[in-house]
Amino acid sequence: MKDLTQGSIRTHLITMAIPIAIGMLFQTLYFLIDLYFVARLGNAAIAGVASAGNLSFLVLACTQVLGVGTVALISQSVGRKDQPAANLVFNQSLSLGLCCALACLVFGYLGERGFAGAFGSDEATRIAGGTYLRWYLPALALQFTLVAMGSALRGTGIVKPTMMVQMLSVLLNIALAPILIGGWLTGHPLGVAGAGLASSIAVLVGVLVMAIYFYRLEHYVAVDRALMPPRWRSWRQILAIGLPSGGEFLMMFVIFGFLFWVVKPFGAQAQAGVGVGSRVMQGIFLPAMAVAFAVAPVVGQNFGAQHYERVRAAFRNAAFMSALLMVLAMVLCLWRAPSLIRFFTSDGAAIQVGSDYLRYLSWNFLCSGFVFTCSGTLQGLGNTWPSLWSSASRLFTFVVPVLWLSVQPDFAITHVWVVSIISVTLQALLIGALLLRKLMQLPVTRAA
Repeated sequence: MKDLTQGSIRTHLITMAIPIAIGMLFQTLYFLIDLYFVARLGNAAIAGVASAGNLSFLVLACTQVLGVGTVALISQSVGRKDQPAANLVFNQSLSLGLCCALACLVFGYLGERGFAGAFGSDEATRIAGGTYLRWYLPALALQFTLVAMGSALRGTGIVKPTMMVQMLSVLLNIALAPILIGGWLTGHPLGVAGAGLASSIAVLVGVLVMAIYFYRLEHYVAVDRALMPPRWRSWRQILAIGLPSGGEFLMMFVIFGFLFWVVKPFGAQAQAGVGVGSRVMQGIFLPAMAVAFAVAPVVGQNFGAQHYERVRAAFRNAAFMSALLMVLAMVLCLWRAPSLIRFFTSDGAAIQVGSDYLRYLSWNFLCSGFVFTCSGTLQGLGNTWPSLWSSASRLFTFVVPVLWLSVQPDFAITHVWVVSIISVTLQALLIGALLLRKLMQLPVTRAA
């Protein structure tokens, strides 16, 4: 356990954000590695994997429920110096995660064809998406166990073991991808099925390594069979904090799914460009997202310890760091967007769409980073409803206007990017106002 209620807040944020960013980078490489090798199979394969990969946003929403509730409750327990409460939350989070993993497999295999068919622009794309999803579902299900363990460690201020496991998993995926996708060494290429299988094997190994770490090295929170049977009160506490945050990611799933649907008439090349562009953008967002992930336990521990001035200071420091990182990311996309897309595809039309996607949406980056920071701060406070309201606002400021534009005779794909810039700006203003109100309600008399 690491005490985040003492010492430099900026130092805590940096020392936690760096390994978190590295771990998230390697996590994102799952998608980028798949895209890199799948790109050699053609636009239909790229579009199929990218569209089916959108299901990961739905799973991410569910794991976010688990992770955010776990981090908030454990970090606040650590701040209060209540180790038994933290250990109970961990074991209940683990049992809830196992139930969610089972549900993911059952509903995933029952609905895989319908999901792939809904977003594929043609039959080849739909077949590729369904095949990839069939083999990728175990990786998605196993994320629940990884998130339960990683979130417990993050709540106690420990992030390096999670980073190391993510690095190991991705390195294994890098080794398996060319063998399973392209048939290197074996002479039996599996295509998009190999991409999903490589990720599933790599994540399984990661879960096993993390389990060994908890068994041998972790002591503040540990697996205790007596504490694992479901306790509905603990589940309700986790869900009460996590569900709004999960709803926030569900909104992302809806919006990205809508994005693929609305560009569907432009063909597989456009979907491929958007698919590559969105994955590249996720990678670019990682440093700012890591700061947001780091600020949650810092805020949580200090909130639990009633060090309210440190809570406000954590938000200010995180907001400044995020803004700096996002400005640098914006410059990169405006300067080298085609090069970032060209690494994954050589198709001229796909490169053009992906480059325009990055250039336009780079004007969102500063506001997006601010939204991430506000969301992380609210998670630490254990009040995630404002994040959900701000995300839901995009249904009205993005989806509705784009739906109207899509039926106009002069509709162009760039219209979607312009509306996105406006909607994210409005989202940032809304969540900022809601968080400011919450911070002003905290007492000002207690400081570390």
